[in-house]
Amino acid sequence: MEQSNKISDELYQNLGKLFYAVAMADNKVRSSEVEKLHAAVRENWVSLEDFKDQFGTDTAYQIEIVFDWLQNEEHEGSIYFKEFSDFYREHKSKFTIPIKKLIWDTSNKIAAAFANKNKAEVIILTKLKILLDE
Repeated sequence: MEQSNKISDELYQNLGKLFYAVAMADNKVRSSEVEKLHAAVRENWVSLEDFKDQFGTDTAYQIEIVFDWLQNEEHEGSIYFKEFSDFYREHKSKFTIPIKKLIWDTSNKIAAAFANKNKAEVIILTKLKILLDE
């Protein structure tokens, strides 16, 4: 795969923000949501492409790094949904149909990880669906 076709660090970092916003939709990130995120990164995102950062680590782990940092800092999630939305709109060409599907699947797994989806999670998933369909 050509370098120009690879997913950038910036995309993975923004995915970390999005998945944090989904987990934080009800103002609390639960350990089951974190576990679903980590499983999704290992099972789906790492295998998406073979792109490494300057330290030789798969860039998909940027998702976890950003998510964990935001969780430790206890930031409000809605801010990061907006940042992801802005990034998405500016870089639509990076979001292929398979990547959109993977974003949707990962977001749903996170939202359903603790006692299924609550109203706040349904709202953010609806906003995400509208965004991805633009």
